[in-house]
Amino acid sequence: MSNAPSSISALIEQWPTITEFAAEVGCGYEAARQMRRRQSIAPEHWPKIVSASRARKIPGVTLEWLAQQRAAHPEQEGVA
Repeated sequence: MSNAPSSISALIEQWPTITEFAAEVGCGYEAARQMRRRQSIAPEHWPKIVSASRARKIPGVTLEWLAQQRAAHPEQEGVA
């Protein structure tokens, strides 16, 4: 997992724009922007995040990695 992005914002930056990230993971632009700002992605988006990351050949993005990122920011529980 050492090749995984260092943070949620680093993951999102793998896409050319937030708009493209939002479209690929099936959320709105504002939700994607808030994910980046809060360093947290709600669990309902995780399967699509993993799938889109795999399609873009972004290493290390798994459900476990996403859970670790969420645990690192417990103050964000319950937000997109």
